[in-house]
Amino acid sequence: MNDTIHSILKKYWGYDNFRALQEEIITSVLENKDTLAILPTGGGKSICFQVPALMSPGICLVVSPLIALMKDQVENLIKRGIPSLLLYSGMGYIEVKKTLQNAAFGNFKFLYVSPERLESELFQEFLPSLSINLLAIDEAHCISQWGYDFRPPYCRIADIREHLPDVPVLALTASATKEIQNDICSKLLFKNNSQRFQKSFARPNLSYSVFSPPSKEVKLVEILNKVPGTAIVYCKSRKRTKEVSDLLLTNNIKADHYHAGLSNQVRSDKQESWIMDRTRVIVSTNAFGMGIDKSNVRTVVHYDVPDALESYYQEAGRAGRDEKKAFAVLLYTDHELRELGKLSAIRYPAISEVKKVYQALGNYLQLPTGAGEGIYYDMDLSEFCERFKMDTVFVLHCMKVLEQEDLISYSENVFISSMVLFTAGRNDLEIFEKTHVELDPIIKGLLRSYQGILDSPSHISEKVLASLLKISPEQVKEHLHLLHESGIIEYQPQKDKAQILYLQNRVRVEELVINPANVKRRKEAFEQRLAAMLSFVHTSDCRSQVIGNYFGDLEIAICGVCDNCLRNKNKELSVSEFNSIADSIYDALQTGKIRQHELITMLLPLGKEKIRKVMNYLHAEQYLRIDKEGILSMVGYKKKGTQIEI
Repeated sequence: MNDTIHSILKKYWGYDNFRALQEEIITSVLENKDTLAILPTGGGKSICFQVPALMSPGICLVVSPLIALMKDQVENLIKRGIPSLLLYSGMGYIEVKKTLQNAAFGNFKFLYVSPERLESELFQEFLPSLSINLLAIDEAHCISQWGYDFRPPYCRIADIREHLPDVPVLALTASATKEIQNDICSKLLFKNNSQRFQKSFARPNLSYSVFSPPSKEVKLVEILNKVPGTAIVYCKSRKRTKEVSDLLLTNNIKADHYHAGLSNQVRSDKQESWIMDRTRVIVSTNAFGMGIDKSNVRTVVHYDVPDALESYYQEAGRAGRDEKKAFAVLLYTDHELRELGKLSAIRYPAISEVKKVYQALGNYLQLPTGAGEGIYYDMDLSEFCERFKMDTVFVLHCMKVLEQEDLISYSENVFISSMVLFTAGRNDLEIFEKTHVELDPIIKGLLRSYQGILDSPSHISEKVLASLLKISPEQVKEHLHLLHESGIIEYQPQKDKAQILYLQNRVRVEELVINPANVKRRKEAFEQRLAAMLSFVHTSDCRSQVIGNYFGDLEIAICGVCDNCLRNKNKELSVSEFNSIADSIYDALQTGKIRQHELITMLLPLGKEKIRKVMNYLHAEQYLRIDKEGILSMVGYKKKGTQIEI
């Protein structure tokens, strides 16, 4: 088996060896075991399902909520010679049907699907015809209603397992607490022989630092001047990305800004310039970074404090993927932390306010009650807010509540390139070409430029066709519309707007049901995540350990390179003082089962930082051990007189 998976890795990816835990995860899947894999950002999650799927007959069904990421992965697989398909929200009926026909009867190895598509009647109709060898679920934390990125359709993924009783499930995520991990396994109906793999959250090459400077602007410039190389600066608002980018440019630092409000072409150009190192610093909202494989990022700066340790860890983790020295820096002000404390009330508006936005949405889209289910609508958020005199942030949070209650789905600036699907057969096409000579060039241009376009939907570029045919892009679009109206093709022009999908028919606002208990618990879960983030900001402990412990990695050692570790290294501790504290730890652990935080509380008069320093040393020397339940024990330690030099 090992030779086979290594040969596939070499053949398609050119690697000689797997990264940590990849081989164990692949083996678990090949043994037909349900598997949960927690691999931090840049850990190589996709290979964990791509390799076993290539080893088995049939097609791998990959569920992901991120259209852009799915498109990138499908394009990369096709470039490697691996036939793959993509099925996402917003595709037309004929295109969806053709894609499913290819998945069922063609020689394809991967079908990427958004979770909403799994519930469609058409998908359910084709499901028995799909020879699925693996169900892979990316961003699996979205399944937990109490997680930081809950998506209701994820809760129903397990419904298709009754049609696939012998197909293993591989759930993947970059970060999940123990509670969320248990929720994932439960909601996906994991079988008794399931396995979990969690890569250590330690990043020995990454130094975490937190600063509250008199001036963020001055500190940011100082950091980027001190640390050479590529960088990302994360900001919370679109406006601030531009302001910070301009600040850096005035200080002779080559920077650019990026956010979801820019057109697809502009975003693509900015991203490409940064990847190719023509732009040194990209200043962005959290819309940037997902799925981008750039290993030499030296610095990630959070100019604003995130509201969850999960998102902070993922974003900070985009630095130093090449395993060379890198820095993750968080800047904050006391005023900002006070404002974060008020965020819960803003993030979870009163249900009466949510209902007002629901009513306004229906009026804006001119959607009658009893209609709308399964239909996509273009949404201009700025126009909507101006028309109804509502604040943009308020509207977005209200729509998030509507999403989590499974009423609508909102996708901001979804870019869908133009698509062409031939609906006429070859004989009808030949007859049409003879009777419509003026459209013959565009037909031949499509057939020559896009291999397989007669058999499956193809994303096309009007600009490329215009260059080939020596006509303007506007003329190309006109000819494509004529072919569409004649029933020869189905033509879907590109979209680059936000979209609203109604998951249920619109109801009268008086009949709208929003579960207050669910909203209340999600609000409480948000407050807990925010508290963990604020604790990270204020902690004097090893920051790497704080992150690891939050995600259930209790074996993580002190990093020695974060700002707190470097500060603590300068604190002196005599040998006699060390031995006294070590003896006290030994005595305390003889009294019963004790966890780390309980021990520190018991011995607090000895000094929190000194206790931690002794504990870290004893742990590193294997005198102090921590079991899977977090219980401490001393092994091989002799009381008093044991002179340990530090």
